[in-house]
Amino acid sequence: MTQDLFTFLDREYKVIGGSSQIRFYPAVVDRGEGAYLYDISGRRYLDFNASWAVANTGYGHPKIVEAAIETYRKISSLSYTTFSHKSIVELAEKLLELTPDGDKKKVLFGHSGSDANDGVFKLVPYHMRRPRLISFIGSYHGQTMGSYSLSGHKAQSKIIGFPNIVKVPYPYGYRCPFRGIEGQKECEEACIDFLENYILKTVAPPETVAGIITEPIQSDGGDIVPTPNFLKELRRIADENNMLLIVDEVKVGVRRTGRFYAFEHSNIKPDVIVLGKPLASGLPISVIILPSEIADNPDVMHLFTLAPHPMIATAAIKTIEVIFEEKLIDNAAEIGEYLLRKLQDLKNRHEIIGDVRGRGLIIGVEIVKDKKSRKPNAKDTAKIVYRAWELGLITAYTGLYSNVIELTPPLIINKEQADEALNILSQAIEGVEEGKVSDERIKRFVGW
Repeated sequence: MTQDLFTFLDREYKVIGGSSQIRFYPAVVDRGEGAYLYDISGRRYLDFNASWAVANTGYGHPKIVEAAIETYRKISSLSYTTFSHKSIVELAEKLLELTPDGDKKKVLFGHSGSDANDGVFKLVPYHMRRPRLISFIGSYHGQTMGSYSLSGHKAQSKIIGFPNIVKVPYPYGYRCPFRGIEGQKECEEACIDFLENYILKTVAPPETVAGIITEPIQSDGGDIVPTPNFLKELRRIADENNMLLIVDEVKVGVRRTGRFYAFEHSNIKPDVIVLGKPLASGLPISVIILPSEIADNPDVMHLFTLAPHPMIATAAIKTIEVIFEEKLIDNAAEIGEYLLRKLQDLKNRHEIIGDVRGRGLIIGVEIVKDKKSRKPNAKDTAKIVYRAWELGLITAYTGLYSNVIELTPPLIINKEQADEALNILSQAIEGVEEGKVSDERIKRFVGW
């Protein structure tokens, strides 16, 4: 069966460019149901990746699928740039109802988190009449040139972005970028001090900075979870210097952390919010929620011929309804806490697990050579992810050092499925420690 997968991948390789792929194992998906994926050979996998935190409601939720199909039957194509539609307006209204100070904001739509963050890149500096934006090392904001420039991930370091972005350290408590500092709280204090008392007083004077863009949890940078105080400090700095605070919720928003917005854990109100991935349960959509005076600026357009499609807007409305009706917020918090507790036990049994961190159902397991040195162990991370796939569990890895196993399952998972995932992950780690996965096995799947 595995040979069939490799045969298909050889076929794919002949016609599709590799720059559009991040592969960890030879997965060729046929269908998805609930929290499971099935490959072309019929084998079932428990999905703890959810297509990079997209499938929050699982695969094929009937309420969402049926509503989307019905809308598509009524209107198969519509350019919102010229024609309005009820589902699109209703979605905007619903999002603003869920947003702090939503009565002072408006919505702009797009296809992906990349184009939404690209919108931030052009709209915010223009409105503020200040050229610079501050972002964070390790951040991932997208693949279009503006969002690419905002990003600070190592995978995006080979192309030089626009020069108006100033990147500063994100508080990575387990391996703080400031030597000699240990602990999340202490690292946050150092990062805030560096931003406030060095960057803003030297290379980026406040009068040149339009805003600060951050992720409430730096996911692709290694699932780094700051304390609630970090966003509060960024809010304070923005307020004191007349800057906008932009929060990128593309991956962690829509209930993944146990709140609709992850920034709610800090009890702050961002000026600009970016949403994407899970909003329409897998259909392409993005949202910028921003002050009305920016959204209505006649000089700078942010529009796309087919964004959003009425079918996708309908799917997004139903996704939000399902999340509330099925109490997925409570489930994300409860199962996330359970997984964290069990993963801490796993950490205590394995020398190569250096750290476990998370909030709700976004969790990172950092793999190291040993606990004392904390040296990143990218090779064993890739092997664990590969071995877990062989055993029936879908995961991926992230991080500046490619050594953090990321767990972002659908929000519908139950305790039995959590235990199944924990059991497989434990077997995978033991298998790698016992040398059951050769370097040759993972050679073709370099990840990122």
